[in-house]
Amino acid sequence: MMAQFRKFPMAHRTRTDDLPGVTGTARMDRRTKDLTKRLSPGDIAIIDHRDLDRLSADALIKRQVGAVVNVAASISGRYPNHGPQLLVEAGIPLLDEAGPDLFDRVSDGMAVRLHGEDLYAGTEIVAKGRLQTAATVQAAMAEAKAGAATQLQAFVANTLEYMTKEGGLLVDGISAPELRTRIEGRHVLVVVRGQHHREDLATLRSYIREFKPLMVAVDGGADTLLDAGYRPSLIVGDMDSVSDRGLLCGAELVVHAYPDGKAPGLARIEELGLSAVLCPAPGTSEDVALLLVDQMGASLIVAVGTHNTLDEFLDRGRAGFSSTFLTRLRVGGKLVDAKGVSRLYRPRVSGWALMLLVLAASVIVLITLAVSPAGEVLRRDLATQWDVVRYWISGLF
Repeated sequence: MMAQFRKFPMAHRTRTDDLPGVTGTARMDRRTKDLTKRLSPGDIAIIDHRDLDRLSADALIKRQVGAVVNVAASISGRYPNHGPQLLVEAGIPLLDEAGPDLFDRVSDGMAVRLHGEDLYAGTEIVAKGRLQTAATVQAAMAEAKAGAATQLQAFVANTLEYMTKEGGLLVDGISAPELRTRIEGRHVLVVVRGQHHREDLATLRSYIREFKPLMVAVDGGADTLLDAGYRPSLIVGDMDSVSDRGLLCGAELVVHAYPDGKAPGLARIEELGLSAVLCPAPGTSEDVALLLVDQMGASLIVAVGTHNTLDEFLDRGRAGFSSTFLTRLRVGGKLVDAKGVSRLYRPRVSGWALMLLVLAASVIVLITLAVSPAGEVLRRDLATQWDVVRYWISGLF
């Protein structure tokens, strides 16, 4: 059974009697996070993404794609990834396992049409796949959960192996570069593009307004801060998932390099004519950001969107979490993790309800003043004061 279609403007999405299905412009890239930067509403996204993760699905939904065609398996059964479920729930058709040769048969910008389990270019079927529905996704998720124990065993074994190599992080930390940004003695807010990071950041507005913490973004976290109306003072990462707008916002840039000093992200910085400092270190960029601000003397570290669950690490293709485990052991005394704070408490009274309450109270006050003797006295007093002001103004001319 085909998933329910969402409605988009007819300029982007057409459904006619002779051409059933979803028609749109093909946009394709083997790296989903690169593709999402150039998608428009109604486009048909062609990806090569085994085990489609939650963040990538969220980005596709936000771009309002007409459909997603994956040449790989969106749920391989390795672990219960939630990306396909989010797409199906959003009403976006998902065609799976369309075959890797699709990238040779379709070019970017070509008009294509998805109907059932067939992808057309004109009248020619260029790919066949398996259309995911709520039922098929649910069945695949159940199978994936059954095999999660095997993944957990492999995950722990890999973590222990890498901890032996990276144990120096716990004692020595990292070799921190010299920065212009002053960190010592300040609250630092580290924003990573993780689950519910936007909601958690919004929930922290009162804290941000009162304490004015230093804003540190990890790669794409810079765009999240800019979208929320904040400007990061420091951007740390590989510089592969942050937009040019983020890099050009005026923040100091720290490029996460491999322990041997190689930094693929530095080339992009130089192409934009920007300067940056290198920070060679093992582990993930978010680990480096936490270790860096800790080593530079932050008094408190508030982390938003960081990854610390098995599903999140498997989503990112990491086989272990040794660097994150060691990082949290080292900075744990001053680390406050804001993950899930937006789901912990939500106001029971909405803003609209409060506005209606204030408006109703104002109407009652005005009616009371209009019909009561006190209101008559008040109106006369206001009229007298207005006459005085008007007489004074007329005297100026």
